[in-house]
Amino acid sequence: MRIDEFVMERMQSTWENQVEINLSESGVRPLRLGELLPDPAEREALAGQALGYPQTNGTRELRSAIAAMYEGATPDHVEVTNGGAEANFITCWSLLDPGDDVVVMVPNYMQTWGLARAFAGSVKEWPLGETATGWRPDLDALESLVGAHTKLIVVCNPNNPTGARFSAAELDAMCAIAARAGAWLLSDEIYRGAELDGHETPSAWGRYERVIVTSGLSKAYGLPGLRTGWIVGPPPLVARTWSSHDYTTIAPGALNDRLARTALAPDRRLRLLERTRAILRANLPHVSAWLSARADRFSFVPPEAGAIVFVRYHHPIGSTALATRLREEHGVLIVPGDQFGMDGYLRIGYGGDPTELNEGLGRLQALLASLWPGR
Repeated sequence: MRIDEFVMERMQSTWENQVEINLSESGVRPLRLGELLPDPAEREALAGQALGYPQTNGTRELRSAIAAMYEGATPDHVEVTNGGAEANFITCWSLLDPGDDVVVMVPNYMQTWGLARAFAGSVKEWPLGETATGWRPDLDALESLVGAHTKLIVVCNPNNPTGARFSAAELDAMCAIAARAGAWLLSDEIYRGAELDGHETPSAWGRYERVIVTSGLSKAYGLPGLRTGWIVGPPPLVARTWSSHDYTTIAPGALNDRLARTALAPDRRLRLLERTRAILRANLPHVSAWLSARADRFSFVPPEAGAIVFVRYHHPIGSTALATRLREEHGVLIVPGDQFGMDGYLRIGYGGDPTELNEGLGRLQALLASLWPGR
């Protein structure tokens, strides 16, 4: 088996700690340990944590906290992983065989696209449509792509990179299409909870017996360094992913498991999500105003969730070439749209420090002015 290079992650891993301003991130400013544990007694208790192997599928306490977010789920419906990326990896690895048909929503976090190509051999792409009311799923197109041999349908809700979110009715329709084919539906919901209007995005969970949800603490919670993710699915499938987990990282870290339990305590969870939403509500107007003032150069659909805006630009240059020049000449990292299969777009993260955000946008303006004087 060969697996394609994950171009976006390789780019970010190479450059995100080398540039002056990183606008490639899709989450908000990460919390510091002291912010997550403001009580000295909590920090003292953490210092007493034994650094042995924890329960390898996640402690029962953590799996219970995760299950409580999904109606009808129990700890047996949950597998704890090292980040949402491992959740997606072991789910695809556990489900897919060579020759399986896989339908992947695009644009998307391209990990599942690459995994499907590696494990199944091919992918049918299901494009979102950029409409007057935002990025919307074309359900008739999905119906035409799904057939008797479809093993898996992959969606991302809220969506990376567009920031769109899908309604309960749209999710019900996706599940009905999957059910007619007997296919699994994998819903990557790692941005759920990071909504600008404060209304949590509907989950695909519970809408169909073959729904699998992956998520984690990195985006909506501002805790990417904990590397805590999870799978929620039917217990027999989750048991298979636990067996796959034995071949990857075996277990979450003991400290990560303990801190994740702290983060997902009901009151603290709500405070973390409100912190994220407050950052998004404060920062998005800076980006929106900047882009709107340059409507001859950019167009965009305002995101509903997540710390990312997907921007179409109107200049005759490839997105990787533009992003490379911005990095090399101005020290700013953004994600080119062709890494999502959509050249002519840029993904700009706005969840960081607002001063750096404004400076980064100014440097993008300087690059464009040098490329096209007078525009």
